Amino acid sequence: MIEHKPTGPIDRITYAFSRITIWGAAFIVAIMFYEVVMRYVFFQPTLWVNEMSLWAGGIIYATAGLYAMQQRSHIRIYVLYDMAPLWLRQVFDVISMLCTSIFAFAVLWGGFGEAIAKFNRWEAFGTAWDPPIPATDKPLLLIALFFLVLQGISNLIRDWPSAAWVRKLFDAVAGVTVIGLAVWTLPMLFPPPESEMAVPTHWRIFIAVLLLAAIFYSVKGLWKDFNVTPEPYTEDHDPSAEFDLPPEVRANRPDSQTLSR
Repeated sequence: MIEHKPTGPIDRITYAFSRITIWGAAFIVAIMFYEVVMRYVFFQPTLWVNEMSLWAGGIIYATAGLYAMQQRSHIRIYVLYDMAPLWLRQVFDVISMLCTSIFAFAVLWGGFGEAIAKFNRWEAFGTAWDPPIPATDKPLLLIALFFLVLQGISNLIRDWPSAAWVRKLFDAVAGVTVIGLAVWTLPMLFPPPESEMAVPTHWRIFIAVLLLAAIFYSVKGLWKDFNVTPEPYTEDHDPSAEFDLPPEVRANRPDSQTLSR
């Protein structure tokens, strides 16, 4: 698969943070290997490896959908989609985006209060090592859903060529929204000492760095891509083109031979 280059502020945020989480799988493999060695070679099993792998796996699961959406590599059913005319494909994409947006809004509406409560009291996992998995994964899931909707709308605007002002308007609104939310959240991470927020200071600093990075990539996306008209995204393989091939040619294709076995 040829990696789809980022275009616009939302693409750049998704692409930048995916560069970090892409190493999550290697990290899980490394700590599991460490656990095996400690348990079966030195007979000193750890308390933290299993829960750390769950923690990292949850973060990867929550954020991998964003990268898949940005790369257009999520699962799609092509049986009807590729046979439909262009205008009907556009209708399918709009309906799909509406369903995604409604689902994300419902989850955000229903889970926002609980996520904030878990984060403020720094709710832990309740085990011997006791990592703050509920306090981090619940808000992260809602944030990922929020960006998933923005990423889907960004894809829709760019994959179906539209007027330049439509793309520029979306980029401006999305970029300013992300910047505004990040600026609004930053002071909340460092409340007065008498507040009841139980989040450790080093975690507040880490989250603040992520928010500053989101602001940076939003500004970068607006600055570099605002006046650039991206080319529509196209798949390398077009199954509909095979319908015009003679039967003997289709039978000799490698994928046809594989299926026949």
